[in-house]
Amino acid sequence: MFEFSKASLAFQDELRAFMDAHIYPNDETYRRQVDSAEDRFAYPPIMDELKAKAREAGLWNMFVPPKLAEHVDHDGLSNLDYAPLAELMGRVIWCPEVFNCNAPDTGNMEVFMKYGTPEQQAQWLTPLLAGDIRSAYAMTEPQVASSDATNIELSIRRDGDEYVLNGNKWFISGAMYERCAIFIVMGKSDPDNENRHKQQSQVLVPKGTPGLEIIRPLTTLGYDDAPMGHAQLRFDDVRVPAENILLGEGRGFEIAQGRLGPGRIHHCMRLIGAAQRSLELACERVTQRSTFGRKLSEHQSVREDIAKSFSEIEMMRLLVLKTCQRMDEVGAKGAMDLIAASKVSVPIMAQTVIDRCMQMHGAGGLTEDYPMAEAYNYARWCRQADGSDQVHLMALGKQVIRRYAAD
Repeated sequence: MFEFSKASLAFQDELRAFMDAHIYPNDETYRRQVDSAEDRFAYPPIMDELKAKAREAGLWNMFVPPKLAEHVDHDGLSNLDYAPLAELMGRVIWCPEVFNCNAPDTGNMEVFMKYGTPEQQAQWLTPLLAGDIRSAYAMTEPQVASSDATNIELSIRRDGDEYVLNGNKWFISGAMYERCAIFIVMGKSDPDNENRHKQQSQVLVPKGTPGLEIIRPLTTLGYDDAPMGHAQLRFDDVRVPAENILLGEGRGFEIAQGRLGPGRIHHCMRLIGAAQRSLELACERVTQRSTFGRKLSEHQSVREDIAKSFSEIEMMRLLVLKTCQRMDEVGAKGAMDLIAASKVSVPIMAQTVIDRCMQMHGAGGLTEDYPMAEAYNYARWCRQADGSDQVHLMALGKQVIRRYAAD
C-alpha cells in the first residue's frame, strides 16, 4: 500500500478544492480566450488571474523534489507524493501552468536547478519559478531519428568567446508561446568523439537571438496545442556567449538523461488523470442517454467497456505509483525498467480508455464540446515524446533479458 505524506495529502485536498472552484468553471473561458485571440499563441488573460489565486493558495511549484527544495518556498515533494497532484492537474489539459507545474518548463527548471551556474539561475530560473516567463527544450530534429539522441546533427562550434549554432529543430513544445523567453538547445560540439555519448552539448539561446527563426507552428492530429504550441526552428549562425553552455562541453547527453526521467513519469501521471476524468464523464453520459428502449448504462457492451476501463486505469495508476516510489528510493537511473514500462503502457492505456469514452459520447465525443478528443491527442503524441515506444521497449526488453537469463 502506498502512503502519502501529510504534506501531499494536504496539497491533494487543497488542489481538489481549487480545481472545483476555479479550473472547471473557467475551462470554457480559457478556451474562448485562446480561440478568439488575434494570435493563438498569445497569453490568455485568465491565466494570470488563476496563477495569482494559485500562488495565494500555496499551490505553486509543487513538482520540485526535496533535494532541490532550496529553490522554492516549501520542503519539496517526492515523486510518490507529487503523483496524485499531477493526476489531478491532468484532468484539465491546460491547467498545470496555473500551478507552474507544466511541461516543458518543469523539466527545464530542474535542468537549471541541477546544472545551471548561479548566473544562469539568476537570469532564467528565478523568473521561471515565478511564472513570469516560459521556456522550451530543443532536441528533436526533422532530418534524423531523434529517439536516438546521439543522432542529432545541429552544430555547436566554439568561436572565441562565443558558440555558433547551425541546424534545424522541430516539435519544440512551448516555442510558439508569447512568453517563451529561453531555449535549451542540444547539439553536437564534438561529432568525432569516439564516445558517441560525449559528442553533445547543451547551450542557452534567448528567444530573439539573431539567426534563430521560428519557421512555423506544427500540429498533432490537427491540434496546434495553443497557446504553447510546437514549433519548427532554424538556427542560422546563431551566436551566444560561451558562458551560455550548460555544465560544459560533452555533457549534453548526460543532461538530457537527467532531465527526461522525471518528465516521462509526469506525463504518465497527467494521462491517468485525463483517462480518469474521461471515464467519469462516460459514466454520467451512459445514464442520460437511451437506445432501443434502455439506458446506455444497461447495455452489456457498455458495462463491459466501463469495467475494462476502470480496471486498466487502476492497474496503470499502481504501476506509476510503484515507479515513483522506486525513483524515490534509488533515483531515476535505478528505476529505468519501471520508467520504461510506465512510459510505454500508460499512454496506450489512456488512448484505449479515452477512445471508448469518446464512443459512448457519440459524435459529440469527437468535438471540442468535451475534453476527450484533445486528451486522446495528448496520449497519442506522448507515445513519441521523450522517446518512442519502440526505443523504450527495446531498452526494457534488453534489461529484463539480462536480469533473468542464465549466466
